[in-house]
Amino acid sequence: MRPFHPFLLLALTAAVAAGAGCATGAREEAQDPAAVILDARWEASLAAFAKADRERAPQPDGVLFVGSSSIRLWDKLEQQFDMLPVVIKRGFGGSRMEDCAAYVDRLVLPYQPKLVLVYAGENDLAEGRTPQQVFDSFRRFAARVHEALPQTRIAYISIKPSPSRQWMAAGVRTANALIRSHAERSDRVQYIDVHTPMLDEQGHPRAELFRDDALHLNDEGYALWKSVILSRISEYAASARRP
Repeated sequence: MRPFHPFLLLALTAAVAAGAGCATGAREEAQDPAAVILDARWEASLAAFAKADRERAPQPDGVLFVGSSSIRLWDKLEQQFDMLPVVIKRGFGGSRMEDCAAYVDRLVLPYQPKLVLVYAGENDLAEGRTPQQVFDSFRRFAARVHEALPQTRIAYISIKPSPSRQWMAAGVRTANALIRSHAERSDRVQYIDVHTPMLDEQGHPRAELFRDDALHLNDEGYALWKSVILSRISEYAASARRP
């Protein structure tokens, strides 16, 4: 048998290596569960938002509420804040601050809001992410909003002290403190503290504010949130009503 020419041998070796690399890359891409699960998990909610917008396009320059189930389950939120110009609710249950940052282009930017209120971060901590990671996700969220909409204000609703998640109370306090400190240094970000008024005199979560699952808010809990939120954005509400 005639030996391979050296250059032919090199070419064949490179071709085999390239093919293996492509196959490996394809396997890695196909087995990237984070991207696949992330897209599939929220696609139905995001598609439903887009469908609602096509059927009745919200006016720009309004107030947008985004975040997890605490926003999604807020019954008649739009009517409760009807003193504001245009109120839009876009909560998707189970979502994390990480998801709000990942989908900000679909979740926030189409509405061109003047004010975005976001409640997220609790589920991140419950799934094992650190307070620093929650803060980093919030910063990415805010940076993207302000890159596209420089005049838009962002209000972060603090992570609540859920009785069923008291095991992560220290992480909740740390994440809230990181975002609060960041907000205090920004003229376009504010921090709304619902955490403190949801504690009793002993520093324990007030059980009367929660449903039987000790996780989601009941009507009394939402009434408290409404009062606290309005007290913090009252200046915006007043200015928005001026002709």
